[in-house]
Amino acid sequence: MKTSEIMAMLQAKHPGENEYLQAVQEVLESIEDVYNQYPEFEKARIVERMVEPDRIYTFRVTWVDDRGEIQTNLGYRVQFNSAIGPYKGGLRFHRAVTPSMLKFLGFEQTFKNALTTLPMGGGKGGSDFDPVGKSDAEIMRFCQAFMLELWRCIGPDEDVPAGDVGVGGREIGFLDGMYRKLARQYNTGVLTGKGLTWGGSILRPEATGYGAMYFAHLALERIGKDLAGQKISLSGFGNVAWGAAKKATQLGAKVVAISGPDGVCEIPDGITDEMIDYMLVMRASNRNMVEDMATKFPDKARFIAGKKSWIVPVDIAFTCAFQNELSLEDAKQLKANGCWALFEVSNMGCQPDAIHWMQENGMLFAPGKAVNAGGVATSGLEMTQNAEHISWTAKEVDDRLHHIMSAIHEQCVRYGTQPDGHIDYVKGANIAGFMKVAHAMLEQGVI
Repeated sequence: MKTSEIMAMLQAKHPGENEYLQAVQEVLESIEDVYNQYPEFEKARIVERMVEPDRIYTFRVTWVDDRGEIQTNLGYRVQFNSAIGPYKGGLRFHRAVTPSMLKFLGFEQTFKNALTTLPMGGGKGGSDFDPVGKSDAEIMRFCQAFMLELWRCIGPDEDVPAGDVGVGGREIGFLDGMYRKLARQYNTGVLTGKGLTWGGSILRPEATGYGAMYFAHLALERIGKDLAGQKISLSGFGNVAWGAAKKATQLGAKVVAISGPDGVCEIPDGITDEMIDYMLVMRASNRNMVEDMATKFPDKARFIAGKKSWIVPVDIAFTCAFQNELSLEDAKQLKANGCWALFEVSNMGCQPDAIHWMQENGMLFAPGKAVNAGGVATSGLEMTQNAEHISWTAKEVDDRLHHIMSAIHEQCVRYGTQPDGHIDYVKGANIAGFMKVAHAMLEQGVI
């Protein structure tokens, strides 16, 4: 297999699908040498099959806004790969959602889920619906209309969606309620990220951010450093950044910046518990403005319009918002300001040239498919609790999350250790996820 040949084929078949093509190229570059050591993979055309989704559902979503006007959006579900289990992956509601974006996310999800050690395949879905500025009633009506089209394609042993950008506990509630009404099935395992009173798991909202900090702690520990005492910046202020801020503070780090589409809030003395709680209020407001933090806490936070978290001097940065949010210029600015490590918590949060530059200039870098896997891992734990009709304690869930993130880090070290002893976390994560999925596909035959 030559990466260039596969990419030429995909570019001809899927012109303009930039996010998807970027994600595939990053993985293929990492696995090419290993893949070519297994002639049985080449004979079975594993890569050619793996880079294409099993199927994509596209549907119209028609709903009525508060003014009584009819609105129309597009909805999607990409079922990418089920070799190791039912499709699993979030739903994203954002005006920028396209098939290319969801194919990239589904492709990434396939490897991320393989890393968790849990039996979950990869999938992703969503809509170009923009929840910003919408009322709760409008969001409910949209979610119900979306599920009216989706419900026949999902199930507890078939495809289990969760939340993602624009889809939190409120949206999961509306979606799940409509699924139960339509399917007349009242099991609790069809969606994850549910409320605690109706089948949800303790720590699921925090899990992506918590898992990221556990992974960072392990990576730092390996080089003789500690997360405690480090100044860190986070992008975004949604569930992922909220969980990351919460756990980072518990572990003794100082969160000095969060951001939003409108700019960055610098918090010189570090974010407080009260401010972390307020991040949930900001998310629920549907305003999508980080300036609200500085308005609420003017003596602790300073808002800088139109800027990113990366302008604030820190030791470690965490991308927690959106794909390709960190550019080469951002990476250079971070390093110039003293940053020596960056962990992707958003999916494909860094642009390729930024990743290569950081790796070439001595910055510790770890990719999203490893760092942010705690979210889907805890969704998998929620599925297990639902299947057994039980609920675990916070300690039981947290212990399992710790174990899973440790196992992911070990796989990255195993496959990513270079001759000079340093760890290429990108290569390690990609190879580890690929090998598990590839062997499963090989053993199941040509299907």
